[in-house]
Amino acid sequence: MTFINALPGALAQGLCWGIMALGVFLSYKILDFADLTVDGSLCTGAAVFSVLLNAGAGLAVAMICALLAGMLCGFVTGSLHSFAGIPPILAGILTQLALWSINLKIMGGSSTVAVSVRQHTLLVSALNMWQSIGILAAFTVVTIALMYWFFGTQYGCAIRATGCNEDMARSQGVNTGLTKVVGLTVSNGLVGLSGALLCQYQGAAEINMGRGAIIIGLAAVIIGGAIFSKIGKNFAVQMLGAVVGAIVYFV
Repeated sequence: MTFINALPGALAQGLCWGIMALGVFLSYKILDFADLTVDGSLCTGAAVFSVLLNAGAGLAVAMICALLAGMLCGFVTGSLHSFAGIPPILAGILTQLALWSINLKIMGGSSTVAVSVRQHTLLVSALNMWQSIGILAAFTVVTIALMYWFFGTQYGCAIRATGCNEDMARSQGVNTGLTKVVGLTVSNGLVGLSGALLCQYQGAAEINMGRGAIIIGLAAVIIGGAIFSKIGKNFAVQMLGAVVGAIVYFV
């Protein structure tokens, strides 16, 4: 009974982290880039969201700013790698380490910033479990649809080509340095958005909430890939697999 009672919470958490898993899927599977920035950018999204919401900004504005903050983190990592020649793992580590101090500064020096559903209108909350699950499921479907559309465009295909074979993509005239930056920007934007959703669900932004996020993200991608491997290699199915992998991980 305890396991069954815990399932709705695991499902909600899995959907929150599933958006982050989509970001890891993009960097790990599509770009073939070992990006450790997510341990910091998840907290950045949550910190920006919580501070703006408590300052009186609307829910939509706070979430958009969390998305943009995550994108900025990815842009920094991509720039360190593409324009400064720093190896992928080291570039992510440098950004992640810097973000710990930056996140603490954003949160006003406090390790925790509370966000109460009783004081603010929130998209998801642990107090409204089933409603939150429905909203998160719809949010996930829309996110996957937008990513499917973007990576079907000419520039999206150039990003995918960069991850598949960088030398071949470069020989076809693709600016692979720029596509990596754009890919990592989008990836960490999703991670920042996931941080905002997770902040709402658990009712607070915490300075260490992103610690180990890359492990959860990679586990979700690998578990989802194993579950959906026999269904096919359709891009939308692979993205759905990453989200399902996150849910299975928390279950």
